Amino acid sequence: MKTITVFKRQSVPRHKRQKDDNLYYSSQWRLMYQRLKKHKLARVSLFILALFYLAAIFAQFIAPYDLQSYDSKYVNAPPMKLHFIDADGEFHLRPFVYELKSGRDPVTFRKIFVPDKSIKYSLRFFVEGESYRFLGIIPTSTHLFGVDQPGRLFIFGTDGMGRDLFSRIVLGSQISLSIPLIGVAISFVLGLIIGGISGYFGGWIDSVIQRIIEIIRSFPTLPLWMALSAAIPPRIPVVTMYLYIVIIFAFIGWTELARVARGKFISLKNEEYVLAAKIAGVSDTKIIIKHLLPGFISYLVVATTLAIPGMILGETAMSFLGLGIRSPATSWGVLLQEAQQIDNVALYPWKLIPLGFVIVTVLTFNFLGDGLRDAADPYKR
Repeated sequence: MKTITVFKRQSVPRHKRQKDDNLYYSSQWRLMYQRLKKHKLARVSLFILALFYLAAIFAQFIAPYDLQSYDSKYVNAPPMKLHFIDADGEFHLRPFVYELKSGRDPVTFRKIFVPDKSIKYSLRFFVEGESYRFLGIIPTSTHLFGVDQPGRLFIFGTDGMGRDLFSRIVLGSQISLSIPLIGVAISFVLGLIIGGISGYFGGWIDSVIQRIIEIIRSFPTLPLWMALSAAIPPRIPVVTMYLYIVIIFAFIGWTELARVARGKFISLKNEEYVLAAKIAGVSDTKIIIKHLLPGFISYLVVATTLAIPGMILGETAMSFLGLGIRSPATSWGVLLQEAQQIDNVALYPWKLIPLGFVIVTVLTFNFLGDGLRDAADPYKR
């Protein structure tokens, strides 16, 4: 007697089948987004970067003081602490700071600051202060937070001229965070166009472009920065200096992306779908834009994200060496340049706080780039 075995089909929940079907029919960008959402470190990095860039956009509103605001009474003042309990043990719902009084250390005779607990100033939001143009358009004098007049609030302390370090860090982020983005955008366009021409057409065009890239990459980075910075006329406006620095970074940074684009074009230009497009009479420009670029655009996004930290460190290094943005304008590199003396590190360690913002920004961009790289990998599950 013949035995017939019946296999019962395993039932799959409808919502799971629908989810699998959606992933199967999703676009490349949709799949990248789904993978990126599962990368916790990349999500946290994206959130931190969003906060930093929002702070840079609304910097004048967030900063309690502007770049020209200084007070000689508070030169090299330490960071102020927010208190909820006063000297009498009474609790306050609104935090406050004590007035700082200067004095002399009886042993070293160095100027020190001690809190005067008889005078306190409450922290308030949406206070009136120095006038500015909100988003560069609307004239106003409202700031996010401050203390009662005539008190002063120094969250991160002050510098050697009595200027609020927190305000300078927030305002300096506008330059330190925007120069890399603009420089990378210019480098992205140059590298993609020049590398694409080199890889797609080949021949003597490829040879000439690759020799030019090799010459540019053969120069050491620091001497090349110094040479290009020396070509900038002295005492030019800050905005002009900003544009020159962007051009310097774009001139240096496009070569690596051009090499990557060249390799991708060489590997893809002989694919069957490209040859079919040529036989059909499609123009070279349309083949490049419609057929070749979508094949590795996700990789270019990742490469661009990973190039931004190098730009940030480059701007910081140039300003630190006195070759970039100069005071009274400010950036994170300018703040570190002002704190490079050893006595500042030993006596006024809060002046190194901008270094923490540089480190956090570079790390978050690297973590985000790693997450994008994993999300863009078609073989990673």
